[in-house]
Amino acid sequence: MRLSNMLFVTLREDPAEAEIPSHKLLVRAGYIRRIGSGIYAYLPLMWRVLQKVSQIVREEMNATGAQECLLPQLQPSELWKESGRWDTYTKAEGIMFAFTDRQEREVALGPTHEEVITTVARDMIRSYRQLPLHLYQIQTKFRDEIRPRFGLMRGREFIMKDGYSFHTDEESLKKTYQDMYQAYSNMMRRSGLKFRPVEADSGAIGGSGSTEFMILAEAGEDEVLYTEDGQYSANVEKAVSLPPDTEPSPFTTYEKRETPNTPTIDSLREFLKCSPTQIVKNVLYQAIYDNGMTVLVLVSIRGDQDVNEVKLNNELVRQAEQYNAKTLLSLTVPDSEALASLRASAAAQQKWASKPLPLGYIAPDIADDYINSTPPNPPLVRGGTGSVVTGGTEASPISGTSPLDKGGQGGGAPQFLRLVDRTAVELKNFVTGANESGYHVVGANWGQQFQLPKLVVDVRKAKIGDRAIHNPSQTLQSARGIEAGHIFQLGTKYSKAMGATYTSESGEELPLYMGCYGVGVSRMAQAAVEQSYDKDGIIWPVAIAPYHAIICVPNVGDAAQMEAAEKLYTELNAAGIETLLDDRNERAGVKFKDADLIGIPYRIVTGRSLKDGKLEVVQRATKQSQDIPIDEVVPTLKQWIEEALKG
Repeated sequence: MRLSNMLFVTLREDPAEAEIPSHKLLVRAGYIRRIGSGIYAYLPLMWRVLQKVSQIVREEMNATGAQECLLPQLQPSELWKESGRWDTYTKAEGIMFAFTDRQEREVALGPTHEEVITTVARDMIRSYRQLPLHLYQIQTKFRDEIRPRFGLMRGREFIMKDGYSFHTDEESLKKTYQDMYQAYSNMMRRSGLKFRPVEADSGAIGGSGSTEFMILAEAGEDEVLYTEDGQYSANVEKAVSLPPDTEPSPFTTYEKRETPNTPTIDSLREFLKCSPTQIVKNVLYQAIYDNGMTVLVLVSIRGDQDVNEVKLNNELVRQAEQYNAKTLLSLTVPDSEALASLRASAAAQQKWASKPLPLGYIAPDIADDYINSTPPNPPLVRGGTGSVVTGGTEASPISGTSPLDKGGQGGGAPQFLRLVDRTAVELKNFVTGANESGYHVVGANWGQQFQLPKLVVDVRKAKIGDRAIHNPSQTLQSARGIEAGHIFQLGTKYSKAMGATYTSESGEELPLYMGCYGVGVSRMAQAAVEQSYDKDGIIWPVAIAPYHAIICVPNVGDAAQMEAAEKLYTELNAAGIETLLDDRNERAGVKFKDADLIGIPYRIVTGRSLKDGKLEVVQRATKQSQDIPIDEVVPTLKQWIEEALKG
């Protein structure tokens, strides 16, 4: 391709809306153009990158025996209601583009395709002889992000490969899962990316085991915890570890003490001269299930530890059945403004509490009669970025808006759902709230002053520096990552909900076991830039660069320079080396800056060394320059590219 014929416009200044380097560079280098919030046009250079990533993904998927198909982007709501996820995606998470068509039918643009593929399987798979079966597609997905940001990283429209496998049993599913683990590792490696597979939470997709493939980059939205021995890595939402050892309690007898102005763990620790490892703090949450039921949740956890809201959310989903619900719509706590309002106004508390709560001094046994018998409508709002720790009670804002904020009337559970984290179970002579403002108790014990909650759970957030469970001599390290791929063992979650079955060899009708495997094609492309750039621009891995080489002609008016460039351009492309020819009537400096900005791996200059029968070749990644005889340029580049593609 000749640059003089290409839609090619570069910018010298960073675009105002771009926040991270990869977003800035892709816009500046003319790869993408913003059309609207979270909506981008893929320009010719970017489309070539996306095609290369897609081809690597396609080749690795085909190598496993998976079959490519194409599923509809427009999906009827009935399928999502069968699986029980319509409310989750349209209300709780709110990421579905859903609307009503002219026939008054509810439809949506697909953010994912579990329901559609399960419908296909339900209609077409009859016998165990058809299994295992693995289908995949590469196409555009749509998600109504609350805050689209970072260009292609978190847009409202993006390209994704999603695949789904069907099996007779868990053993067959696990085999395909391992095949996908290897295939995804191959995709990342072949694309020239530094990555780390990590244990992950399954989120709204559901299922049991799942692995995320993180592309390591400082701008990554996810935190990965790992050990130096390479034996453990997990997303912080999923990570487990050993907490620090508890310190001895200074209290040997139980008593109630006045503790004025101690609404935080730090202030209480300082006032009582005790370790936070000997404090039981009680974190109050409001959970709302898909049937409208509101449940007030009290989590007791060690004072120096934090609640992992993802783990808590998963635990509350497991408790849904006792509330005649299927899933959780939202999990919220008051932010600092709401807490201040509640402390200041008894009337405000009456909206969800029958009497003023001793916020900051709550004990594990706070009475259920604090809960209003009428359907609560508490003044809970979406949290900010901070958190408020209030002595025995903590409020830690998390995202999501309660349906009750919009007037939902699903009713409320008359009792607190009480959970205790494992870190608090073994504490002796601990400190906690006294259910009276300005007072705490010391020297308390489970089974004596307080009944241990029946639900003992792991909802603690693992942190950098914690000891590893597999080897306590190893401590958790932290890295930032960009989630580019995610594989799930779904099991029978969707097949049971939607009636997708097969007939076994013995004639029994059984639910299909399913796996789900997704990789963000457009996200991988931008993540590659986020991982590899410098002050001058993008540094593409050879495997996914839009072109392998660019020929820069310093002076297009020089006949010798143009003749050498044209001849080399023809020879390089004939040899399979994808080459750009910068034949624009621009200064040499402009051409060199643009070549660096767009990140083409090899730059060839028909300049001063031409008189000696040589051409200057510059490697973008290292900026190393060398003069190579004209007739050796093609074989030299061919060798370099082949070596780069081997990884």
